[in-house]
Parts: sequence; structure tokens; C-alpha cells
Amino acid sequence: MSEERITNLEIKLSFTEDLIEKLNETVYKQQQQIEFLYRELKAIKEQASSGGGGGGSLKDEIPPHY
Repeated sequence: MSEERITNLEIKLSFTEDLIEKLNETVYKQQQQIEFLYRELKAIKEQASSGGGGGGSLKDEIPPHY
């Protein structure tokens, strides 16, 4: 009975280690995405604050068909 119990614990440990590995990969990928999105948001904020949006309001712009 003790041998069977040890075998079951080893199997559970193996599955647990595999799950932790997959979770670590997921967390790493999500952190990469967060950093990318943060850089994108920062660039958009800088562009908006420097007037890179074309300046003026939409009322002042000429419609594209003119």
C-alpha cells in the first residue's frame, strides 16, 4: 500500500510541475504583452501631447472630397 501511495504522489507531483511550467509560460507571455501595450500607450500619449494628431479641431479640417 505504501508503494502505491508513493507512486500516486509522484504522478501528482509530475502533473503539478507540468502545470506550474505552463502557468509560468503564460505569465511570461502576458508580461511581454503588458510591456508592449504600455509602450504603445506611452507613444500615443506623447503623440497626442505634442500635437501630432494634426492639430486644430475636426471643424477646421477640409473634408476629403474637396
